[in-house]
Amino acid sequence: MFEYLENGTITSSKGFKAAGIYCGIKKKRKDLALVYSEKVCSVAGTFTLNKVKAAPILISQEMVRNGQQVKAVLVNSGNANACTGEEGKQDALSTQKYCAEKLGISASEVLVSSTGVIGQKLPVDKVIAGIDEIVPLLNENGGLDAAEAIITTDKRTKSFAVKVKLSAGDVVIGGICKGSGMIMPNMATMLVFLSTDAIIDQSIIQELLFSCVQFSFNKISVDGDTSTNDMVTLMANGASGIEVKKGTKDYDSFKEALLSICTSMAKLIVSDGEGATKLVQINVLNAKTAEDASLVGKAIANSPLVKTAINGRDANWGRIVSAAGNSGADVIPENITVSFNNLPILKKNFEIVLDEEKAFEILSLPEFSINIDLNNGTETCTWWTCDFSVEYIKINADYRT
Repeated sequence: MFEYLENGTITSSKGFKAAGIYCGIKKKRKDLALVYSEKVCSVAGTFTLNKVKAAPILISQEMVRNGQQVKAVLVNSGNANACTGEEGKQDALSTQKYCAEKLGISASEVLVSSTGVIGQKLPVDKVIAGIDEIVPLLNENGGLDAAEAIITTDKRTKSFAVKVKLSAGDVVIGGICKGSGMIMPNMATMLVFLSTDAIIDQSIIQELLFSCVQFSFNKISVDGDTSTNDMVTLMANGASGIEVKKGTKDYDSFKEALLSICTSMAKLIVSDGEGATKLVQINVLNAKTAEDASLVGKAIANSPLVKTAINGRDANWGRIVSAAGNSGADVIPENITVSFNNLPILKKNFEIVLDEEKAFEILSLPEFSINIDLNNGTETCTWWTCDFSVEYIKINADYRT
């Protein structure tokens, strides 16, 4: 069992501190965050599959692959430090080293992350000055400030925590994330930093995180673009003294809670999509294989024609069926049925049962579901997406200004 904590954040887990400040990378908003654990953490991570990877991604990914234990994460927003070559990597390493020195730990214990405009040199002097300022500000209530400091085009901060009841007592999973545009699963689609005070061995923490990412962050799409800087990390410092072991009921309970918080974050990212006015859950039913189910969900979630129809409250089921047929999945067109929430739209053999007025009412809601039954197997899958509005174009037309 688990329950969400009011105003939960990454520092809701015991032994974690955080802070978020303005250091001058962005024009006005906070742009530097630091998360720190008093105890050393086992860490798991998933990273972008984009072949163009930002410098901090290359550094942090290697640390996770090597099973490195860590104590901190340094994150800047407003500058992606991507497509900056060897100079960009050295800039990331220099900020990592300086941050470690200020914290009194090893550089290999500091993960680094960046988000923002691609192709611009990281203003190292501003980050260094920011580190001088932020380290003394670390505190147990700084999670919300850190959440604010990592956002870019997001309209809101994104922060959660859950308390999980295990056999030996309670543990907490907390987290912050950012994401609004360039959201398309090929890993995790944004920046996510999770903490827990449970004891989790390095051998199982990666497996836990990867499994939950697959059914949350890897099932959302805002615009079909995978960023150069995407990453999700989970740090476990064991401050609760309670261990999560594989093959136990505690493991299952912890995994259920972790999946829930990941899904909550993923859905909030979609609902906060650039220019989004609607959150849409796409339920693919009775596919021949699990892969087919995901392919169909992905195709519908990414379709500009579907997403613009949703924005216009147009019950254009033909675009949904067309996306399914173009997905690469094994589908039998005559078998497909479509409904919005519980309202039937299309039955087998292309029998149209659309009630335009009722469909318009559903499509006017801020949140609803599109259900597409392939009637070709038993596998199911859920994706989340949002609509495309004129505002999305405006935001991305002048992003650098």
